[in-house]
Amino acid sequence: MNKNVIRSVTMVSVFFCLLWLIGLGWAVSEYYAGKPDKIPEKNVIEKKAEKKDEMHIVALGDSLTRGTGDETGKGYVGVLMDEIKEKSKQEVRLTNLGISGQRSDQLRQQIQQTEVQRQIQTADMVLVTMGGNDLFRGGQGLFESNPEDITEIEKKFLENMNFIFQQIRASNPNANVFFVGLYNPFIDLEEGKEMSKVVRHWNYQSAELSATFPKIVFVPTFDLFELKVNDYLYTDKFHPNTKGYRLIAERVASLLTW
Repeated sequence: MNKNVIRSVTMVSVFFCLLWLIGLGWAVSEYYAGKPDKIPEKNVIEKKAEKKDEMHIVALGDSLTRGTGDETGKGYVGVLMDEIKEKSKQEVRLTNLGISGQRSDQLRQQIQQTEVQRQIQTADMVLVTMGGNDLFRGGQGLFESNPEDITEIEKKFLENMNFIFQQIRASNPNANVFFVGLYNPFIDLEEGKEMSKVVRHWNYQSAELSATFPKIVFVPTFDLFELKVNDYLYTDKFHPNTKGYRLIAERVASLLTW
């Protein structure tokens, strides 16, 4: 074969080989330039590093949620807020929806209100006090009630609380919910021991109900008041005083993780 022909074929082959390599390099660079993995990776890291700078607490319930009997006006909710601010270094926004004298059937109605549901949707924590007005009739006690009446009162209360918890979870599946149990303000009276039996059973049933829902924690308070109840009661001998509310707040705070 003529040497010129061989040289020409060789040059053409080299040319097309170089052209192929250049095309391959261009395709690879275009592929990696358009691949979205690299940029979002930084965004993911930055998102994980973000920390929410405000905690929203929604408080539901009765006069204990309002802080009735606390000379400072804070109640357990206010004391707990101070504790959270100090420990978490976060701002805390409170929506206190408690109503003095409220019973569970009334809270059941309140929880269905659009604005209440809207507040719960944005909550990081929900606090609930309920049952004192169902069981103690707003401070009158159960001295004239027979066991059948108490059983019926408890049954209706648990039905209402089950509905209330369902509504809270439907509005917000993620917020931690703390349900504060009952103490016996009448423990030093003649009928105090019998009433303590009723309150302990009431609390047990409330704790069992709470346990059937995710992230709903029952907070016992009976033991806090059991030995020195009068030291922690307001002058009406029913609501906690400043010391009593602080005990409740500390009990709730002990269940939080920082």
